[in-house]
Amino acid sequence: MEFSSHLKGPALLRLVAAILFCEIAGSLGSVVTTPAPGSWYSSLIKPFFAPPAWVFAPVWVTLFALMGIALFLVWELGIEKPDVRFAVGIFGVQFFLNVIWSFLFFGLRSPLLGLIDIIILWWLILATIVVFYRVRKGAAYLLIPYIAWVSIATVLNASIYLLNP
Repeated sequence: MEFSSHLKGPALLRLVAAILFCEIAGSLGSVVTTPAPGSWYSSLIKPFFAPPAWVFAPVWVTLFALMGIALFLVWELGIEKPDVRFAVGIFGVQFFLNVIWSFLFFGLRSPLLGLIDIIILWWLILATIVVFYRVRKGAAYLLIPYIAWVSIATVLNASIYLLNP
């Protein structure tokens, strides 16, 4: 079945639910994220390639939407199937690590704990892409911008850790 043929009635509601779940749960980290002037983050030494603070919100909103669509595409194949359930489980673990990164890095003001988390997160995103690919290729492709951004964020996190002993 084509993706467009799924977007009727309950399937459309499940798509919206998956996107809203990712957007709302993903935004929990913003409670502790304060990159504004005068904040702890603004006082850190950052590498030359650090994006301006205003870039992060639109990027994450977009990435959370793509994650929600990817989750929907896998979920639609039937959560009762072991490979789908496993894929959704891996997605859940990596998503949890994504959310807690902000609490570790910003909330605890610990670039080291953030770095440990984001390295594990990166590997779990890769695992999610692999298992999504096995279940539904299109869902895996939607996660490529996510791992690309987290790759940049990992280097940024590591740089901040090294520049701020």
